[in-house]
Amino acid sequence: MNPAEWLIRSAVRTPDAPALLQGEELRATYAEFADRAARIGAALVAEGIAPGDRVALFAKNCPEYLEAMYGAWFAGAVAVPINGKLHPREAAWIIEASEAKLAFTGGPENDLGVETVDLKGPAYADLLRQAPMPAPVEIAANETVWLFYTSGTTGRPKGVCITSANVQAMCLGYFSDVDSVEPQDAILYAAPMSHGAGLYNFVHVMRGARHVVPRSGGFEADEILDLAPKLQHVSMFAAPTMIRRLVDRARATGRTGEGIKTIVYGGGPMYVADIIDAVDVMGPRFVQIYGQGESPMTITALSRELVADRTHPRWRARLASVGLAHSPVSVRIADPEGRALPAGETGEILVSGAAVMAGYWQNPEASAKALRDGWLWTGDLGTMDADGFVTLQDRSKDVIISGGTNIYPREVEEALLLHPSVHEVAVVGKPDPEWGESVVAFVTPAPGSEIDPAALDQHCCEQIARFKRPKAYRVVTQLPKNNYGKVLKTELRKMVTEED
Repeated sequence: MNPAEWLIRSAVRTPDAPALLQGEELRATYAEFADRAARIGAALVAEGIAPGDRVALFAKNCPEYLEAMYGAWFAGAVAVPINGKLHPREAAWIIEASEAKLAFTGGPENDLGVETVDLKGPAYADLLRQAPMPAPVEIAANETVWLFYTSGTTGRPKGVCITSANVQAMCLGYFSDVDSVEPQDAILYAAPMSHGAGLYNFVHVMRGARHVVPRSGGFEADEILDLAPKLQHVSMFAAPTMIRRLVDRARATGRTGEGIKTIVYGGGPMYVADIIDAVDVMGPRFVQIYGQGESPMTITALSRELVADRTHPRWRARLASVGLAHSPVSVRIADPEGRALPAGETGEILVSGAAVMAGYWQNPEASAKALRDGWLWTGDLGTMDADGFVTLQDRSKDVIISGGTNIYPREVEEALLLHPSVHEVAVVGKPDPEWGESVVAFVTPAPGSEIDPAALDQHCCEQIARFKRPKAYRVVTQLPKNNYGKVLKTELRKMVTEED
């Protein structure tokens, strides 16, 4: 199924409903949104774009982003979303690897190695003068519609082939496990539309809801807190680091998130202390999801009710989890041979189901390694309790092995975040001639606080086993993060190596 069909249905059902907004400004109704996408599709076909060809989108968030993406689908092309914060050289590599024939950009780009169309320029306006396509090109369920390139923190990014059937499964999983969507709702794109936030466009197009790009084009806590009461019924996807900043500003300004319906969080570890604080300040507005590009937004979910629950005897353990298996998939904790492990034992998280990718673009070796016997091997370590709640430990590459014993950085990070002087923390392993590795904690202090390593050491000994506590603390003003808000532990490990 072509995703553009969902747009057409909403345009026919509610042609005058607001569709695309920049801040509070209406930029297009659903009839106008569908018409523009159909015109762009026709122009792409006239340019020689054939079904299955790749069309890249290298731009920061803007309403035109959705017009161009649905225009590509009208033509039967594959959308290749690229984070607008990447360096042009990085974008050029993805464009070359995907063999994209054209790239929509957020400005004049001359070194991407392919024909470009500036979403704000005259060439884009020319596309809109084309007579619209009467109907989108048919796309089969097993055909790729979204070619997503991983963040590449451990090497060159890989192209994840997300099919039409994968997208359908993700949408049904959203409705069943994450949240309902009503026509009066608004999806706010504060995180990059090239990634998880953009994937949630589908469920809102299906329901004929509003798509709002902040005037800043990204995440600004004060802007969101100001805009949400004016829009009402706002939903958004946010990385845990964004929620931390949003909650800090809400508390500082006496606001509670009025106008925000749902904040879906994922993409990195959300620490228990942080989500407890978020619910205390902003109320039951939060839903957690755990997914990967290879199973987009669809491995597990922790519902709004479970995030806000404080009555269950094990509510804290459940809050530390990433929830229960999404409806479209099965989840298993497995040993290295793929055998299911008993409840409570740590192993690799495996996923199987309709939401799992078809494979990596032109990379059969990586596909064969990730997809085995019908299961996606995520590379994440975790446990599953008797009730089915999955708790992440760490990426397998992040586990610290000290004296032959596994130490999971997240457990140490959770303990440190309970100390009032700690604002953010990241734990990595440092090569140690005697123990193999020792634990190093990078800590940013809470506002007005100073870090006392001795106090933190005592605090850790009160929370976790003594051998897990950090052997060294590094106080930093901020943690290095990539364009998606994830802490770059590779950079931290490099820092401790260079210190030696």
